[in-house]
Amino acid sequence: MGALLLVWFSFNGFSQEQLDSTSKTRLIKVSTVGTGIYIGGLSYLSLVWYKDAERVPFNFYNDNKGYLQMDKLGHAYAAYYQSLGAYKALKWAGLSEKKAILYGGPVGLLFQTPIEIFDGIYEGWGFSWGDMEANAFGSALFTSQQLIWNEQRIRMKFSYSPSPYPKYHHALGDNELESFFLDYNAHTYWLSANISDFNSKQERFKWLNVAFGYSANGMIKEFENPQFYRGETFPELDRYRQYLISLDVDFSKIKTNRKGLRFLFGALNCIKIPFPALEYNQIQGFKFNSIYF
Repeated sequence: MGALLLVWFSFNGFSQEQLDSTSKTRLIKVSTVGTGIYIGGLSYLSLVWYKDAERVPFNFYNDNKGYLQMDKLGHAYAAYYQSLGAYKALKWAGLSEKKAILYGGPVGLLFQTPIEIFDGIYEGWGFSWGDMEANAFGSALFTSQQLIWNEQRIRMKFSYSPSPYPKYHHALGDNELESFFLDYNAHTYWLSANISDFNSKQERFKWLNVAFGYSANGMIKEFENPQFYRGETFPELDRYRQYLISLDVDFSKIKTNRKGLRFLFGALNCIKIPFPALEYNQIQGFKFNSIYF
């Protein structure tokens, strides 16, 4: 439904002449792909993710303290890039800047909301207002910057480095692929700001960003670590937050006429590039990382 609403809003308000001046073919392509992704996502949730879960009356779940809020940043990150992707698709289809922002901006929230609704009707989950707030934040971060600056000066980014914790509990994944998604200890989320966008005198390295990161460590289960697992005493692990500052690369500032490179740079701009980083955490205090992934 979200993708169909996006298309309806895209056409709404255009006269026939205006529609002719845009690319109807491209709008149809955007609507087809968007609808396909949306329906595919709903089908996966219904037929795969929740297939073994029992339906229950709609319920709520307060997980705001879970995993030291790492999962909330994951929601915001997904919504941010869904809104950004929708905006770019609508611009490619010929919509004006204003309409592309207006109709593309809320897409992250629209695409994430069904996940919460499904959570609310299956046992073991629940509708989370905290997740919804994180989804709204991600879409708002994109939309507000595009309205104020006509560009994304501050991007959400992600970095990953495998942690040693999955061996302790299957909740963090039974293999490397599962751990990539389930092990929040291995995730870091960043707000990466381009220096030249805020300082016009910085002309030499226009691609250089400064990035502020947040991560957490020592987490085995959502709210607390188990005392016993599979009949054995569980090791005592400190659950703690990590705050980081580092440098980064803004690939949108690297100009090229090659389509393949532009596509590659666009994909890389979702990821925080490894650099040295200054870290503060609640266990070690300040710590310098010669390279941080």
